[in-house]
Amino acid sequence: MDLISCFQKHNLKKSDFEAREQNFHRERSWLRKLFTGLCLLIVMCFLVIWSYMGNERKKSPPPSFLSQHCAERHDSSNSSSPAAVNSEVSVTYKSQSQSPINSFYSELGISSDSYSRLQQAVKWAEPDRSITNVSMSTSPAHTTFIIANLKDSYQIGEELLVLVHAKDFDNKSKSYGGDFFQAKLFWSKTKASVFGEVRDLLNGSYSVRFFLPWVGEAQVAVRLIHSSEAVQVLKRHRDTNSDRVYFNGYYEGPGPNKTRLSETMKCNVKWDKNGLERTGTGDCCCEYKDPRTGETWRCQRPKSLPCSALVYHSMGGYKNHLTNNDKMLMTQTNKGINGDKSIIKIFHHQNDTNDITEKCRPGLHTPVPAGFYLNDVWTSFVCSTRHFTTQTTTECLRDKHIYMMGDSTLRQWFEFFVKEVPTLKQMNLHVQYQSGPLLAVDVENNIDLHWRAHGVPLRCMKTAIANLHYISNEIDDLAGGPHTVIIFNLGPHFTTYPLEFFTQRVLRIRKAVLALLQRAPDTTVIIKTVNTGYKDIFGSDWYSLQLDRILRWAFQDVGVYILDVWQMTACHYNKEDIHPGPVIIKNEIDILLSFICKN
Repeated sequence: MDLISCFQKHNLKKSDFEAREQNFHRERSWLRKLFTGLCLLIVMCFLVIWSYMGNERKKSPPPSFLSQHCAERHDSSNSSSPAAVNSEVSVTYKSQSQSPINSFYSELGISSDSYSRLQQAVKWAEPDRSITNVSMSTSPAHTTFIIANLKDSYQIGEELLVLVHAKDFDNKSKSYGGDFFQAKLFWSKTKASVFGEVRDLLNGSYSVRFFLPWVGEAQVAVRLIHSSEAVQVLKRHRDTNSDRVYFNGYYEGPGPNKTRLSETMKCNVKWDKNGLERTGTGDCCCEYKDPRTGETWRCQRPKSLPCSALVYHSMGGYKNHLTNNDKMLMTQTNKGINGDKSIIKIFHHQNDTNDITEKCRPGLHTPVPAGFYLNDVWTSFVCSTRHFTTQTTTECLRDKHIYMMGDSTLRQWFEFFVKEVPTLKQMNLHVQYQSGPLLAVDVENNIDLHWRAHGVPLRCMKTAIANLHYISNEIDDLAGGPHTVIIFNLGPHFTTYPLEFFTQRVLRIRKAVLALLQRAPDTTVIIKTVNTGYKDIFGSDWYSLQLDRILRWAFQDVGVYILDVWQMTACHYNKEDIHPGPVIIKNEIDILLSFICKN
């Protein structure tokens, strides 16, 4: 009995122990689940916070060109040189809602910091008051310049400082900046000249810095290209009347009884603001969206023919929206101003030389000045360039496939080579010459030279629209390689359009160039900058300056050659022309060939 009782007690203790053990495991399992749940909760909270911060970053894109007007100005702003784009600038932005334009920039890898530098480069000082009378604008007759601390003589390599004092038509000193001046140092007898960089001091005064690069004599010349008030006219019409240049689209197709129908309709860029929306809305138009670039060209819908019947393109005409006040402001354009006509005497310095030893290579910075003329020969300060004869030109081009894409100023280079190289023969492709495409070949030296106009918008004579290709598409279709040279430019045909439109076009080309250099890094890519020459509401140098800064900004870190012709055309003694004379073209070609044939 005692044994049974003992056994029962033992079983009870064992049962109690097992129960407590099971309860312990249950509690431990519950704690493990609780701990796991807390960890998951913490991770989820972290992901939510991280996602929220990411969304907030996306909601803070760079502001639009047309919406931001900062009061602060960096030293590079309002410089007369496009090279001001190289300045490093930091800007703090306010949060904005996401927009398609801003997402476009981010998708192409453009950071906020990079975009802010562009914003700064294209900013321009504005009048600080309402201009109620033309007499309040800058007067070229009353504006003067002086040479600061003028010395009896200078040595080569020294700098000369000039100060410009702007006054209005009542001979009152201006108290704000924004005037667009160009300046040069020159000496006619030796056909010498060098570009001077104008800096806006934002108080009605401007400084001009000249480098003294030659031995001999020199004088200073300063021109008022546009008053600050006229610049605002240019800006306002770019912002509100981008349709003031329009184009024709020619539709052709079969008609009744074996006849041919034809209709001519107005066309332009599809851009739903800046005045371009006036082309029409709804079902007004035929739209032609390029599948690769995403750009859309549109024409008013023809009455009888389908949209697919568009065959030709040409310049249409100009719409002048200038008010009487605008016209009066624009008449004071490209006027020389009075100032110190002292003759600067420059002598040798035993330790100074202008010889540039830097070898030409992609990515070099363009200084101011970028070079100078002496006896009609340009000496570059960018890199060590050569001067080419007919024989050395042919040798340089041997075994090269050269593709030029752009406007008529680049076509001048094509024409130079055809004339300069006797074995290079132009083919007749039976196209409209003004827009191309053009082709010249040299079988003996294995050279093929191509030129074609960039895509629409293009001011040209009637031409087959199928021959107008976007530059980015052309580059995408090239394999590249060590024997391939690609040269392109953009500018004069885009002066009336919004900066954002031009920037997007340039960035698409940038994307194509980056892809090309990734698949064929030994391809030579050269960008020709914008010429000076235009001075009116449809193509001012001020417009061109801003476009040039955008082009430089987009490609400053890509590893391409940038051939600066802005300074070469601005300081030469020839009368300014958007199509410069043979002397300037020859000097441009020497730099081009120095880039192509570095060795």
